[in-house]
Amino acid sequence: MSSPRPNGLPALRRPVMIAAFGGWNDAGDAASATVEHLALTWDAVDLTEIDGDDYYDFQSTRPSIAQIDGVTRRIQWPVTSVSYARIPAADRDVVFVLGPEPNLKWRTFCAQLVDLAETLDVELVVMLGSLLADTPHTRPVPVSGSAETSAAATRFGLSPSRYEGPTGITGVLQDAFVQAGIPSVSLWAAVPHYIAHPPNPKAAVALLRRLEPIIEVPVPLGTLPDLAQEWQEAVDEMMSDDEDMNSYVEELEEREDAEKDIDATMSQVDGDALAAEFEKYLKRRNEGHE
Repeated sequence: MSSPRPNGLPALRRPVMIAAFGGWNDAGDAASATVEHLALTWDAVDLTEIDGDDYYDFQSTRPSIAQIDGVTRRIQWPVTSVSYARIPAADRDVVFVLGPEPNLKWRTFCAQLVDLAETLDVELVVMLGSLLADTPHTRPVPVSGSAETSAAATRFGLSPSRYEGPTGITGVLQDAFVQAGIPSVSLWAAVPHYIAHPPNPKAAVALLRRLEPIIEVPVPLGTLPDLAQEWQEAVDEMMSDDEDMNSYVEELEEREDAEKDIDATMSQVDGDALAAEFEKYLKRRNEGHE
């Protein structure tokens, strides 16, 4: 076992950091559930917490009251927890970051996590998220991946990010890691917008399966596939008497099939040949106007 660092932090082997934040970035709580599943399965050990007083507006992200033994009431304050797990069967360890999306001082919050990652010599950061989408619950969950640099995209078989628009803490934090020179990628599961409420174990399973080749560590699924099957059956039963919803799901399935057909057709097109034909067409068109 590695000796602790002088600052009290553990010495980890080629650590990868996996982060998820509840709220805007976490439809169906799928991303948070993914991190919670791995942390529980791998017996993660608490490392530190980021104090919520500096980063949360408690009128927006409220503390909750929990009961212990049905008698004692305790206030649970919003915090971002950081834990780590040693994976004996692998040659690397994992650091987990989990908490609600902060309301305040995002740049300071991100700088704190970047400093911690640098101190732990984190080699890679994977940001997990889930978003509402026009996708049917009856089909495999689409998982999109993106990387902020072409080198990272090539390494992990992902597309460089071309998204423009509003972002959450996941996008800001990913950029902060990239600016600090720490490779960072993101994985997003698409959750049917008509079943937005948590939990969504089917989306969590999809994230776990896509995560495995990126972190190069065998990822245990446990009972999640069974829970995912039960979830889908429950949704099917709930919608069985709703003709409008069934028609809508069929429409989504047809749209998805059509998009796959288009993608398959475009993958067979020779881009260079198409460009050459287009140039010939423009040339003939210009000659006809002379």
